[in-house]
Amino acid sequence: MDHRDGKQAEEILKLQNSDGTWGTCFHALSLPNDRYALTTEQALRRLKILGFTREDKPVRKAVDCMTSCLTGERKIDDYWEKTHNWELFTKLMLSTWIRLFEPENTAAKAFAARWAGILEQAFLGGFYEQDAYLNAYTSEFNSRPKGSRELDFVDFYHINLLQGMLSKETEDRMLDYVLGKADGIFYVYNKPLGKVPETFASKETSWYLAAIEILTGFPLAKDKLTGIVNWLNRNTDENGQWDLGTKAKDQVYFPLSDSWRSADIRKLDCTERITGILQKLT
Repeated sequence: MDHRDGKQAEEILKLQNSDGTWGTCFHALSLPNDRYALTTEQALRRLKILGFTREDKPVRKAVDCMTSCLTGERKIDDYWEKTHNWELFTKLMLSTWIRLFEPENTAAKAFAARWAGILEQAFLGGFYEQDAYLNAYTSEFNSRPKGSRELDFVDFYHINLLQGMLSKETEDRMLDYVLGKADGIFYVYNKPLGKVPETFASKETSWYLAAIEILTGFPLAKDKLTGIVNWLNRNTDENGQWDLGTKAKDQVYFPLSDSWRSADIRKLDCTERITGILQKLT
C-alpha cells in the first residue's frame, strides 16, 4: 500500500524548510516530543517508513542539502554536543542518512569506506577486538575516541552506514557480534537481538523488528536470522495476518495508515511491515 499520499506524510512535508531540512535541529533520533517538535532526522525516518525514496522531491531536496553539508559547502545547524567529536559525529549522521536513501552517493560512500576499514581491522583476528578498533580509529581519524558513542560502533548510524561496505568475512563476524550484544543496537533496541520479546503483541516487538530490519540490509543476515523467520511465522492469526496490538502505535514505526480506529487496518499495517521483513529473509 502506498502511504506517501496519506495525512501523516502531508503533515510532515508541509513542515519542511526551504533548504530541505526540518525544524531548527538536525539531530534527535528519538520519539517526537515537545523539545524536538520535529527534527530532520525524525522527519526522514518517518518518511522512509512511509515509503518515500530518493525519487520523491522532498527527500531529494533533503539529500542534496545533507550532501552539501557533508562536503563542507554549508553547515547543517548550530547544534553541538561536547561529549563527542561533534564534527566527526555529524559526518557519521549525514553519511548514514544519505546512504539510506542514496547508497551510491560518492561523498557518503567515501566516508563509509573509512569506517569499514576500521571494522576490518577490529575483526581481523576472527572476533571483535576493542584494542584493534581503537588503534584503527585513531589511525584513521588522527585522534582517540571521545565519548561512549565513539567507543562502540553498534548503533543506528554505523550499522546502517556499513551495509554493502564490508568483506564477507568481516560482515559475518560483525553480525555475530551484534546479535550477541547484550544491549542491542543503540538508538533502536536496547536488549539482546538473539532473544525475541516475550510478548509478541507489544511496542517492544515493534522496536525489536526495527533492529532486525536494519540487519536485513546485510546479505549474510538471511542465514543468521532463520529463527526470527520461524518466530514470526508462529505468530500469525487464523487469517495469516500479524497484529502487534494498539500499544505498538508510537508515531514512528506505526501507524502506516492514517488511523488505527479499525483493528483490521492495524492488522494490515502490521502484516505489511512484517511481510516486508520476511521477503528480505526468505
